[in-house]
Amino acid sequence: MTNWLLNNKLVVALLAVIVVVAGILVAPFNWDTGMPRSPVAVDAIPNIGENQQIVYTDWPGRSP
Repeated sequence: MTNWLLNNKLVVALLAVIVVVAGILVAPFNWDTGMPRSPVAVDAIPNIGENQQIVYTDWPGRSP
């Protein structure tokens, strides 16, 4: 696979450009690119709870 990627740099570069353009077209930002867009809806809900870490460990003779 690595040899194919190294031997076909033009194909790899074109695929990278296609991925970047596709990402711009579905970005949720209002960029004026002049191309038709289909943005992906984004809903961000902040986590306002306390930061917690759950640690599971053995403690002989104690209940969990």
